[in-house]
Amino acid sequence: MTSEGGKILMIDDDEDVLLAAKMLLKKQSHHVIIEKNPKKIPFLLNNDTYDVILLDMNFSKDITSGKEGFYWLEQILQHDPSAVVILITAFGDVEMAVRALKQGATDFILKPWQNEKLIATISTAIRLKQSYNQVDKLKKAKEMLEEQISKPFGEIIGQSGSIREVFGLIDKVARTDANVLILGENGTGKELIARAIHQRSLRKDNSFVSVDMGAITDTLFESELFGHKKGAFTDAREDRPGRFELANGGTLFLDEIGNLNLSLQSKLLSALQSRMVTRVGSNQSVPVDIRLVCATNMPLHKMVQEGTFRQDLLYRINTVEIRVPPLSERVEDIPLLADHYLNYYARKYHKNVTTIAPDAMDRLKRYAWPGNIRELQHAIERAVIMTDSSSLQESDFLLSRSLTSGPVNNTLNLDEVERAAIAKALQMHNGNISKAADELGLTRASLYRRMEKYAL
Repeated sequence: MTSEGGKILMIDDDEDVLLAAKMLLKKQSHHVIIEKNPKKIPFLLNNDTYDVILLDMNFSKDITSGKEGFYWLEQILQHDPSAVVILITAFGDVEMAVRALKQGATDFILKPWQNEKLIATISTAIRLKQSYNQVDKLKKAKEMLEEQISKPFGEIIGQSGSIREVFGLIDKVARTDANVLILGENGTGKELIARAIHQRSLRKDNSFVSVDMGAITDTLFESELFGHKKGAFTDAREDRPGRFELANGGTLFLDEIGNLNLSLQSKLLSALQSRMVTRVGSNQSVPVDIRLVCATNMPLHKMVQEGTFRQDLLYRINTVEIRVPPLSERVEDIPLLADHYLNYYARKYHKNVTTIAPDAMDRLKRYAWPGNIRELQHAIERAVIMTDSSSLQESDFLLSRSLTSGPVNNTLNLDEVERAAIAKALQMHNGNISKAADELGLTRASLYRRMEKYAL
């Protein structure tokens, strides 16, 4: 971005000076707002943003001392500490210039000015303001990135066939900019899938910004996503970029998108279509370049039919859909996940717990896990905290008996093993005969015969 096209606010009680400056600066492609009355400064700052503010030092009540100029400089910087203010006066001296710079002014110029010097000073000031904006944006993005990095378990763990299918989809879609919709039950690791897509994408060196749509109230939706200006509402104590701006150049992850009502869906769709956002309290639109990944545990396609989710928004967010399997479809991954969490929490709580007893692991594999991986994680954490042994025992886990299947029978005959394998394959593939047959290494005809044999 160059200094051309900067937005300039000029406050001076001399109308001829204002008009002359506006004509000169408009030729340089600047957008210039002029104002004679300094008392309107708070209103102007609350309703728009400016790259540079040109402020006269002396108004009608105070001809030469510059007191009014210093007063309004203080007011402007209280409103926006990063404001770039150039003070102008016909009664300047070195002492006043030094004082102005000490009190936060960016520069100081005298009337009558040379046109070339005024233009050069403003261009330099605009570049400075742009650097302030970039630093502020990078600072907030860094804070968010550090918060995200501090979260544990950044890698997806698993070797089951169902999770390998997810890995395959990630590899195919990651290096594109296609919008991705991740579907799955609570606790299945949808955010980890989103992070994996970002880390394998061409945007991996930029921010991954996560937003829990289910935790944002309707009144704060626009502020959180699009940002706000200082004073836009009661608690808006400073200018703040929204999640769209923070994700610019990177990935924006909207979790639990199915929780949005139709009104908020409309606002989100508008931003996605225009690739522009407007902060609350401002009328200036900001372009954004994001890769969108969404997730939900809700049946969006059914919600479209019921009229509770916009069809055009669904089309916008689901160029590619990825279904994350529940833990009940990944039983063979439970030992890997359990060992991972065991090692993590043993280190975290300084406990000498190194293994999970065979009977305890058998119980974990037979449990239904309605809360999926998140429930397993919490179960391991509690067990590590409560145990006095170096090995977690079955009694260390408080798992509902009603959600636990019968004990694994190690003397199953061949027919029982085959029936269980077929039932599992059909469950994994939601009854799709072709996929289940391929998983089992059978033809469709062979699978049909076995299904008939075992009354499946």
